Order: sequence, then structure tokens, then C-alpha cells
Amino acid sequence: MPPLNHLPAIITPPLLASIRGHPQLPKHSWYFIAGVTLSVINRPDEIPKVFKFAIEHGVGPTENIKPAHPEQLQIARKLREGLIKSAAIVGLPKTINGLFALKGATPSELLDEPMGYSPSARPVEVYDMPSSQILHRGQKFFDRVYGKVSKRVMGQMDRSGTEDLGVVARLMYGYLLSNTNILTPAESSFVLLAGLIPQDVNPQLKGHLKGAISNGATVEEVRAVRDVVIRICEASGMIKLAENVPHAWGWREDIPNL
Repeated sequence: MPPLNHLPAIITPPLLASIRGHPQLPKHSWYFIAGVTLSVINRPDEIPKVFKFAIEHGVGPTENIKPAHPEQLQIARKLREGLIKSAAIVGLPKTINGLFALKGATPSELLDEPMGYSPSARPVEVYDMPSSQILHRGQKFFDRVYGKVSKRVMGQMDRSGTEDLGVVARLMYGYLLSNTNILTPAESSFVLLAGLIPQDVNPQLKGHLKGAISNGATVEEVRAVRDVVIRICEASGMIKLAENVPHAWGWREDIPNL
């Protein structure tokens, strides 16, 4: 693999314009969807491009006005929270790399550190709240995502050969995904879709496509998230792989849709 600073660009001006201007995406979603997608495909070096454009030109499809500080802070926090939540499905190493790439491009006044106020309130939840309260919230979030099959899905994880898988899922949904202080339930589902689509994990993706609707997203918004993520993946070189291709960068199955 060539050195990171010699990799071909993914976020080009035309691609950035197309995802920012997608008519079905809420205007404060495209940048964290793009950031999570770039983290999943292991291109954290491209995340600063998305962030800098958003805080310098605005998030609306036709805007070209630098947002005021409160909106810049909102953008920074939503992008950070998207990367944090993606750890549940992407893995902590990529989340770490994505967050530090973002931090390197973030003005100090848009950071929530060190040991300062966390708008997510997760430190309070971890240290000062009963775990049963957080786990119950996580279960409610899980039940809303999976609907009438939620007990079966969690039961399958409990019977995966080790109950530890179910414990991990409950922790992730409790302390990570069900916290909606920064991203709404629908936006949290957008993060999950952006994290799942590049990984070619259709069994999990199918459930979360429907779960996004249960979390308040519209069908059009879910399809728009899918479209934007695929555009970024294809710009990185991902393709639909033929059955006789043993190793390549892409998907082995068609990406589900609603």
C-alpha cells in the first residue's frame, strides 16, 4: 500500500457537492455520514476535508456562508459523536484514528476537552448513574430498532456459543447507541447504516434499514443515506465483486434497499 499521504483523494469537490446537496438528506447529517463512511473504509485522512468544508461554507445544499460559532460547534460535536457511535460496529481502532484526524483539523474552541464538559453526558452516566438505568434505556432502543423480532435477535446473541456476545450488545446499546444527547435516534441510525454498508454485512444491514424507520427516519432519508455512502465507497474504488474474484476491495452481495 502506498504511504497514506500518497493515496488518491476520495472527497473531491464534485463528490462533496453531490453529497452535501442531496435533496433527501437533513442538512445536518451529510458530514457525519461521510465522516463515518471514511472511517470505516480506513481513510481518516479524508475526514478533515469534510469537516473544514462544513465549518467554512455551511451545511445547506446551496449555502456558502461561514456558520457562526454555535453552529460550528454543533457540526464538530455531531461529527465526533458519529465517530464515537460507529465504534459499536466499526471497531475502536478506526474510531480512534478518525477522531484524532478530526481533532487535528479542529480549532481549539470547538473541542470538548480536556476533562471538560461532555455534551453527551456519558462520563456522568458511567460514574454517577445506576448501570441498570442505562441498560434499560439501551434495551428500549434495541427493541425499537428490531421491533417484534428484538427478543429473537438478542436471544440469538445470547446463544451464540457464549453469553458474552449478548452482554457486549447490551453494553453497546446502553452506554453508546441509546445516548441521544447529541444525535437523535434517526441520526444514530444513519451512523449505523454508514458503518454497515461498506463492510458487506447484509444480515445486520437489513435489520438496521428497517430500524432507521422505527427510529423516526423517512424511507426517502434512509435511501439517501444508502446512496451517499455508496457514492463515497465507489469513489474509494469499491466495486461489486464477481463470484470468481478471490480478493478485492468491494461487496460480494448486492446492497439491500428499502
